[in-house]
Amino acid sequence: MPGWTLDTLRSHLQGVVDLELWTIPYYLTAMYSVRDPAEDAYQLIQSIVYQEMLHAQLACNIANAYGYAPAFTAPVYAGHDVPHLRFSLDVPNPTQTYRPYSAELGPLDERRVNTMCLIEYPMWETERTPDLRPNREEYGSIGEFYAAVRAGMTELRDDVRGGVNQVDEFQFFYAGLRQPAITRNGYDGYKQAMTLVDVITDQGEGQTQGDADVPEAFRNTADGLEESWPHFRKFSFIRKQGSLPETYRGVADPPAGSPGHAAQERLAADFALFLQTLEALFRGERPGKFGPLMAKLGGDILTCWQNDAIPRFS
Repeated sequence: MPGWTLDTLRSHLQGVVDLELWTIPYYLTAMYSVRDPAEDAYQLIQSIVYQEMLHAQLACNIANAYGYAPAFTAPVYAGHDVPHLRFSLDVPNPTQTYRPYSAELGPLDERRVNTMCLIEYPMWETERTPDLRPNREEYGSIGEFYAAVRAGMTELRDDVRGGVNQVDEFQFFYAGLRQPAITRNGYDGYKQAMTLVDVITDQGEGQTQGDADVPEAFRNTADGLEESWPHFRKFSFIRKQGSLPETYRGVADPPAGSPGHAAQERLAADFALFLQTLEALFRGERPGKFGPLMAKLGGDILTCWQNDAIPRFS
């Protein structure tokens, strides 16, 4: 099996960014379908979305420290395909428990909740270092994917360069997170980068312990909910409630000229601008639109649901 090169590590880091980005519209679409924002399900998903945005930022900081500015492209939501994951490769196969599931955008229902559990499913097999896989779509779980990235980062630890296009948009929300950026070179920078991976995985992306509490230093200190719970525990709680909250319903393709179709077009346009803004931000520019655009996307998603349309991002 070939060793890690900068190209393979950068390719995997782009995959991490793709996956983290994919979860944000998927989770937001399900969250905004809930009619009552006071519902536990709504608030738990919202707390996870906040952390997924942090994870995307941290993954981009790591990528830049290894000399790669990530690209942002609109995710695809179709069939059962979640980027870079093949759940059936995991042991035991979690799709035997969490089914039916769907990677298509839709309301908070059984299929979406099962998919959320699959995405955040803990990696139970922890006794080996995962092999480098040339095909980034051969990892059985998000935990295994991150474990592979850790291995590549360790092998290439001398290549870290601190201070390259590092972003910290969430400092207000994480008082205990002292170093959300990579500021040093070589081994010292590598240790900082590994801490960022710890934040991501300990909040939920591949809890190798199964269901350990999130360390206090990595918890949201401003506006979260049940911040000691990792993502899998939060989604499992929603799944075990017995009944899901009342949701909006919609169609994927409302007729041209209808309010639903217009809402979808507005969301797609605003999301494209959001992706451009993110790409500029992690190239070292300061576009200054991240917060307002993120808030506008939320309104756009809700408007789709209120007009009987399933949100569409591209």
